[in-house]
Amino acid sequence: MDGKAETNTRKHLRRVASDTAELPGIRLLSRPIYRRLFRRPFQARASYYGVFDNYQEAVDAAPPTLPTSYDVEASGRMYRSHLDQIRVSDYPSVYWLSRLFAGGSRVVFDLGGHIGVSYYGFRRYLDYPTGLVWRVHDVPAVVNAGREWAARHDPAGHLEFTHSRFDVDGCDVLFTSGALQYLDYTLPELLEQLAHPPRHVLVNLVPMHSHRSYFTLQNIGFAICPYRVTAVDEFVAAMDALGYETVDRWESHERHLHVPFEPQCDVDSYKGFCFRMRELRH
Repeated sequence: MDGKAETNTRKHLRRVASDTAELPGIRLLSRPIYRRLFRRPFQARASYYGVFDNYQEAVDAAPPTLPTSYDVEASGRMYRSHLDQIRVSDYPSVYWLSRLFAGGSRVVFDLGGHIGVSYYGFRRYLDYPTGLVWRVHDVPAVVNAGREWAARHDPAGHLEFTHSRFDVDGCDVLFTSGALQYLDYTLPELLEQLAHPPRHVLVNLVPMHSHRSYFTLQNIGFAICPYRVTAVDEFVAAMDALGYETVDRWESHERHLHVPFEPQCDVDSYKGFCFRMRELRH
């Protein structure tokens, strides 16, 4: 058996073990087996383990076999095959950005935007306006990779990268897709610290539970990261308290979350929102 076939066989066995771990009658025995498999790198797909009350509790429970941070060199090489395409779940964001650009918005802060994945993917579907600034914030390893990639692939020069999340202050739009679940702070916590918060907030591809907030651990192959799930009503209420009204909301059924042995924590679809700052009334 060659190396590639052996690797694929191991991946298949891990997937079978994961899928059968919760069968009635073997759950008690299979949980420690699943945890041992979860500790290993190079998973065939993202896998999850445990339910925790907060970020630090999840970090403390993570096995020592892999880093607990996305800030590693391998993360900067992810998604490069997806830079010229978008997913079904991206279309609401494309629609709302087109509306916001038409309304005069020019400075976008892409929170957790990797190397500019959405910027590159969306430019096939959007007419980027003159004067657009698309500012990406991510972990240092990804920011550095993004700057190197943009030097060769962003001839329009719209992309900027920053190490500080507070560089969102004064921007027109805060956009985030598939990133809030990895942060050790919440979006409302960031917004409430700003002197000039963005008028518009677009949130996409976030796992949210109908009524429960919790953390789990996600193994992405080269790291095991805390993974946040927020109760929908709790999130919307926090945004409302900051003065944001919900203009639109949607569900992305192409993504779901299942934490083995924790069926009450299942998430059937990921969520998206368009928020707008309410006008002040004198």
